[in-house]
Amino acid sequence: MDTDSGLLLLRLLSGLLIAAHGVQKVSFLLGGRGLAGGTEEFRHDGFRGGALTALAAGASQIGSGLLLAAGALTPLAAAGAIGVMTVALTVKWPNGLWVQHDGYEYPLVLIGIATALALTGPGRLSADRALGLPYWPSWSAAAAPALGVAGGLAVRALLHRPPSPSPQAPPRSP
Repeated sequence: MDTDSGLLLLRLLSGLLIAAHGVQKVSFLLGGRGLAGGTEEFRHDGFRGGALTALAAGASQIGSGLLLAAGALTPLAAAGAIGVMTVALTVKWPNGLWVQHDGYEYPLVLIGIATALALTGPGRLSADRALGLPYWPSWSAAAAPALGVAGGLAVRALLHRPPSPSPQAPPRSP
């Protein structure tokens, strides 16, 4: 097998999984709980915005995942995937690394894969090459991960509600 076949496999696997997570957030397909379930998931994780937040997250995952799988607009696709997975990583951060404890292992792996694809490019077996798009300039490979992480952190800062302070028990009298 050659490098281009390996990149195709990596793009298809990671891109389609990212897109499938988006489909789950907004529909009943692939084990999803519909838009209401996606909205509840975000509310449970402390995000405001309701259905609009779930729709935006689902659309971002579907769009970036499908673009990444196709090898189309690869730096943009990678930045989108990195952004949504950065938000997921921040949600799971308090649980530690390991996925069996609902940790951030899986989003971190997808961030790493999207970063690697931004740095290597999509390979010859891609929509970018089939459409005759030139190789992306090297600055775009470096910008994609930076913009993805910055975008994900900005979304977190704008839409995440700080935890409400726990009510304090009244002081006990001596």
